[in-house]
Amino acid sequence: MPKPIIALDADGVLLDYHAAYRQAWFRAFQVMPEVKDEDAYWPIDRWSVRQLTGQELQHFRSFFDEQFWGTIPAISGAVDACKSLKEAGFDLICVSAIESRFQQNRLENLVNEGFPIRAVIATNGEDGEISPKAKSLCEINPVVFVDDFLPYHRGVPSTIHKALILREINGSPNVGDELKLIDSTHNDLSAFANWWLINGNSSV
Repeated sequence: MPKPIIALDADGVLLDYHAAYRQAWFRAFQVMPEVKDEDAYWPIDRWSVRQLTGQELQHFRSFFDEQFWGTIPAISGAVDACKSLKEAGFDLICVSAIESRFQQNRLENLVNEGFPIRAVIATNGEDGEISPKAKSLCEINPVVFVDDFLPYHRGVPSTIHKALILREINGSPNVGDELKLIDSTHNDLSAFANWWLINGNSSV
């Protein structure tokens, strides 16, 4: 019998996108940004950085390359959380809204950080009326989908448990009526894993 699947987002759930954004800024401008708001959801609000436009913005975006997507550090406790889920009998797959050309970089990043992740599915796309991840989730049919961005739960079948990681609250999109569609909320992946296993949601 195949193992039940848990689908996991990467940035903000498994990997520290805030830290990677800061390093990308340093690579681009040789300045390491200071913390402006440690409770900010978006990195541009977390770090003391300026709003970019035009060629300067294009220059910064050029550093979101193979090196960037292949070297993002793990969020504290996330590797152990995944290991506990794996040991409980679940198959872990990362479903990430990144360009498909960076899919292998993302998988290598996760493996190098020690995550027991079997595969990465790159979905591309932006949030809209239906999550860009919904189609892939329907295809792999996980028992639970864990993401830190509320709009990415749109259109996910009700048969899949939707777990939302709340994390930093300032400027967070994880508010409003759509929260009613979420099955559970957690501060981070460690809290989710503990809750999921304690509540008897084991694979065997």
